[in-house]
Amino acid sequence: MKTSPMIRVPMSSPDLSDLERQAVMQVLHTPTLSMGEQIEAFEAAFCRYLGAKHAIGVNSGTAALHLCLLAAGIGPDDWVLTTPFSFVASTNVILYVNALPIFVDVEPTTGNIDLTQAAQAIQDLIEGGTAARRWLPRRGVGRRKGQLKAILGIDVFGQPADWDTLRALAAPYGLKLIEDSCEALGAEYKGRKVGLLGDYGTFGFYPNKQITTGEGGMIVTNDDEGASLMRALRNQGRAPGDTWLQHTYLGYNYRLDELSAALGLAQMQRLEELLRRREQVAAWYNQRLQNIPGVEIPYIASQTTRMSWFVYVIRLAPGIDRAGVASRLAERGIPVRPYFLPIHLQPYMQTRFGYRQGDFPVTEDLGERGLALPFSGVMSEDQVDYVCDALRQVL
Repeated sequence: MKTSPMIRVPMSSPDLSDLERQAVMQVLHTPTLSMGEQIEAFEAAFCRYLGAKHAIGVNSGTAALHLCLLAAGIGPDDWVLTTPFSFVASTNVILYVNALPIFVDVEPTTGNIDLTQAAQAIQDLIEGGTAARRWLPRRGVGRRKGQLKAILGIDVFGQPADWDTLRALAAPYGLKLIEDSCEALGAEYKGRKVGLLGDYGTFGFYPNKQITTGEGGMIVTNDDEGASLMRALRNQGRAPGDTWLQHTYLGYNYRLDELSAALGLAQMQRLEELLRRREQVAAWYNQRLQNIPGVEIPYIASQTTRMSWFVYVIRLAPGIDRAGVASRLAERGIPVRPYFLPIHLQPYMQTRFGYRQGDFPVTEDLGERGLALPFSGVMSEDQVDYVCDALRQVL
């Protein structure tokens, strides 16, 4: 189907209805704008959806990850195994607690953690000695003797990592397993929903996510003690029994307000609809792009029984000028983004730890060839046609 010469295509758009608007307006007619009924109902909705004992609403996915590390007891001299192919928050939170991120590369197909490298890194780091040095950054470690304490795995672009294998790697050494599902609400791994596949799971609700609260996040866990601590830490360190001006812990203002929680609760009522809409847009893209030379469509692993589409990222063949493609698409009113820029090559990471080009070649290759196309659950088929036709012409 031929599309018009120019169609406006936003990079992403939230999927909102009158249900959400009315929910927010109802809160504005009450005197409670923080820590009231809406956050409790939103948390309860997550517990029901995932079968979790505890859900803790916070003001961002980053805050959720930060609190999970604190609940896991991660601090100075501790090492956390993760990957550099992610949004920077998954590494930043490790630095927030003065721990050391230990990177391993990712699989070339999914962009999730390379399990062979993870297994070798865990063995070397636990045993110590010269074998451990290959996994440490060139500088920034100092003379302190570190200890591996946790694995922070990432469900990249809404596709679950291989959590059964990660748990099998973590269990013999008592490593905590933290699941960054901030991009993956609704995804399923071997028939199980993501979020409770590790010790602690996290979700994010930025406007381009599967559901949105504007800004916001959620922690899910079955750990009673950890949940109690994280509830206190999100609320300025107030433990159960503390008065408003008493603070048992050094805490944070990570509360999710009632307006945001009401929006999230309404979105949870529509979650299946929202996921199906995103699946339809992804299917349109897959159908139209699979035969375009130079374009690699997203790969779905066999253990991913449901992909939860966060973004739609293609990979361009080596040698294609990605910046040139992006520029020519922009001329046609089509915004695109590189996904991801490797964390180890961010300026602050290079300055602090001495990382260089070539340290994690798969991550770097995916970062150089990945291109996120406009994507949301409210995209029309005409918009998808327009993007695909333009990409074909540009290539």
